[in-house]
Amino acid sequence: MAEFNQPISGNDLARFSGPNTYMRLPQATSLAGLDVAVLGIPMDIGTSWRSGTRFGPKQIRAESAMLRPYNMATGAAPFDSLNIADIGDLAINTFSLKDSLRIIQDSYAAILGGSAIPVAMGGDHSITLPILRAIAAKYGPVALVHIDAHADVNDEMFGEKETHGTVFRRAHEEGLIVPDKTYQIGIRGTGYSAQDFAEAQSWGFQHFPAQELWGRQLHNMGAEIRRDIGNKPVYVTYDIDSLDPAYAPGTGTPEIGGLTTPQALELIRALKGLNIVGCDLVEVSPPYDPSGNTALTAANLLYEMICVLPGVTTK
Repeated sequence: MAEFNQPISGNDLARFSGPNTYMRLPQATSLAGLDVAVLGIPMDIGTSWRSGTRFGPKQIRAESAMLRPYNMATGAAPFDSLNIADIGDLAINTFSLKDSLRIIQDSYAAILGGSAIPVAMGGDHSITLPILRAIAAKYGPVALVHIDAHADVNDEMFGEKETHGTVFRRAHEEGLIVPDKTYQIGIRGTGYSAQDFAEAQSWGFQHFPAQELWGRQLHNMGAEIRRDIGNKPVYVTYDIDSLDPAYAPGTGTPEIGGLTTPQALELIRALKGLNIVGCDLVEVSPPYDPSGNTALTAANLLYEMICVLPGVTTK
């Protein structure tokens, strides 16, 4: 059996000790031999309301020390199946959004030059656009599972075309995603007009508004999305504000009436079997949740995404 990286056990070293890596995995300085590369993108210069997501990766890593390697609910054993390591943070330009987006795209091109699946901790949602540019350069247009309170399809914000609220309009315009294989789940809140979501639906985007999901289990919906996508390469992007702020108050643009954490678990677990080529979890803003609960939730959801990556075996 191959020897894969393992998180440090809480029985070997107290959880409040050790490296500040995701789940206390080894920090890799090379991509060689990795199946999954976990990385941080500590950026909030693309946000339009409450800043603070630059601190997201650091706190997600800190709270992830609580996690253990085996998924008791699904039987997934990602660290027995894939070689996973934390490759640290991308060195974005904290004074320039444009340059930061270039750095992210170039960095992802290098990561995708190997065999590792990139798993990112944001950072605001603007990071997903350059990631998709690099992903599409390798795989062509991909299916997209986008879980979020917001559709992020604005044309511009204060005259800027690249922000956390314009990501998926740009991705559509640039041909990075397959429109009728784009699923936006949990969208809700107030809008600027009654037509805020209509244009994206006319492109082919499939919408699952939060109010239609209240009180529902989501594993069947997730299974339907899985069957619809088939074996097409797919990118998964999870905005923590898809959750109701009762569960995740530490985010930049909270909206009431969101998903519950059990719904989030059901949905992610239902994606097992998809050809996932990358994923991210974004918009954790620690200054708005001193308890750390939002980051703890994010660390767990990121783990669940790792558990459904291709090649993960079950016990």
